[in-house]
Amino acid sequence: MKFTMSDLIEIIDSLENKINKLLHKYEFMKQQNADLKEKIARLESNSELQIDQLRQWEEKFSALKNANAMLGSDEHKRETKLKINALIREIDMCIAQLSE
Repeated sequence: MKFTMSDLIEIIDSLENKINKLLHKYEFMKQQNADLKEKIARLESNSELQIDQLRQWEEKFSALKNANAMLGSDEHKRETKLKINALIREIDMCIAQLSE
């Protein structure tokens, strides 16, 4: 099969166009990849912050549950408060005796 000079020029032009398109696509994909890596880094950082916040809220929730358990049910809250006040009075009396 013989090609004329104009056929060869056409083939070369076509190859140049395809190569240019591939290079542009490569640059675009390279930039998109860099952008996605940056986004992943931001999301990972944000995720770590949210995990830390969740741990803090879990600790606060646990402390609140413990405090509520100490107070008891609604029926026994008044009794519990009276017991706490009685203990505080006893502690105050002990402090007064120690300071004499």
